[in-house]
Amino acid sequence: MSAPAPASAPIAASALLDFLAVRGGREFRVAACVLHGRGRRQEVREVGEYRFTVRGDAVQATGPSGQTRQLSRAGYLDIFGSYTFRGAEATGQMTDLGPLFG
Repeated sequence: MSAPAPASAPIAASALLDFLAVRGGREFRVAACVLHGRGRRQEVREVGEYRFTVRGDAVQATGPSGQTRQLSRAGYLDIFGSYTFRGAEATGQMTDLGPLFG
């Protein structure tokens, strides 16, 4: 099993998807960030905390409002592809118990 992502290192949306896929069924909390501004004034701003789980080709995303959506991997990348994420932290929630029983 690979080590968890460092809390302060930015994670691209596609890299987060790969990170979650190898941990299928485990929910992770991350801070979504966007680049704001141009040139020297460019900064990274947090836009909210999301919780993600990947099971097979399905991505479950719960946003800051608490609304949960089921997305395909392509749908996830369409929505979150321009974001970076920080602080990938396991929430302790498991949505897929299949590996334990089978």
